[in-house]
Amino acid sequence: MKTLNDFNFENKKALIRVDFNVPLNENFEVTDATRIVSAKPTIIKILEDGGSCILMSHLGRPKGVQDEFSLKHIAGKVADILGVEVNFVDQCVGEKAETAATNLQPGQVLLLENLRFHKEETAGNVAFAKQLSNLGDIYVNDAFGTAHRAHASTTIVAQFFQDKKCFGNLLAQEIESIGKVMKTGEKPVLAVLGGAKVSSKITIIENILDKVDHLIIGGGMAFTFIKAQGGKIGNSICEDDKKELALDILKQAKEKNVQVHIPVDVIAADDFSNDANTQVLDINKIPDGWEGVDAGPKSRLHFHDVVMDSKTILWNGPLGVFEMESFSGGTIALGNSIAEATKNGAFSLVGGGDSVAAVKQFGFEDKVSYVSTGGGAMLESLEGKTLPGIAAILE
Repeated sequence: MKTLNDFNFENKKALIRVDFNVPLNENFEVTDATRIVSAKPTIIKILEDGGSCILMSHLGRPKGVQDEFSLKHIAGKVADILGVEVNFVDQCVGEKAETAATNLQPGQVLLLENLRFHKEETAGNVAFAKQLSNLGDIYVNDAFGTAHRAHASTTIVAQFFQDKKCFGNLLAQEIESIGKVMKTGEKPVLAVLGGAKVSSKITIIENILDKVDHLIIGGGMAFTFIKAQGGKIGNSICEDDKKELALDILKQAKEKNVQVHIPVDVIAADDFSNDANTQVLDINKIPDGWEGVDAGPKSRLHFHDVVMDSKTILWNGPLGVFEMESFSGGTIALGNSIAEATKNGAFSLVGGGDSVAAVKQFGFEDKVSYVSTGGGAMLESLEGKTLPGIAAILE
């Protein structure tokens, strides 16, 4: 696959699809700049080569042109993070954008207006993509968060840059990290899947059973497996229509020699609130009126042993209702275990909205090998799908 290192950008204009879809507060200030920071290495490499950068991104889901979704609000933050001046143009296609791009000198950065102010972007319109392509000499896709969308700027535009297209550092890292879990990872490989619903993880589970040695099933979806096996789960969350599927997954895992680990005990609460009464119960003996909200102490110890024995670890989904402090212990314990295994040389990849939120909230970001920047894109990769934004560069 072609990366930045396959090109010298001297006197070249790089048209870069970044993912600057960052959260803003009511004063239009960026509240989490992770995605901007993640794009910095790609931009700096091009500038240091003696090239210039034209940055294109979407922000939010605007209905036509809406000032609150203008990328002008983040231009200052981007400049602060990059340490270079960022010119902003309030168009992304057309004469004004083309003039701004033409006048761009080596070492300069231009930020285009929100791509989604044009419905042609999400429609994957070819003429719109052609207009975007007029702005640069080399196309760089560094937006993993949107790589699963066949939009004009993520996929269609690549066809106008025959052999002048490549992955940015961030996207290359994402592909490599997922490749380590799915293809090249040192064994034993462990996948930790948590979260509320089995239904949202079915395709991932079915796809990774051939690749992993251990599977930890935690969070709310564990109760569907317990109930399917005849356990009593009280008022715990459960997808009754997925019980057969849960049993089938266990059967498939056994056939493929994958060891499945489900919590043996839980912290149970008599109400879904931080102040609820709690007790530790066997996961298959929860009385009515009580619901499992976190992995219990025996489960945490067992999961720790499984994690410590693994060389490649994927973590997707929390082990409990970590948003409530009283029920965050299982997720924190798992984070500590994965951090320790990583320190000992294991490769750990964290992906999916809730896991990433937990990792940031509890300070594990720098203690794991890689934190994915794309929720939906990461999930589709784990499901074995080829993402259109990645396929467009490889073609």
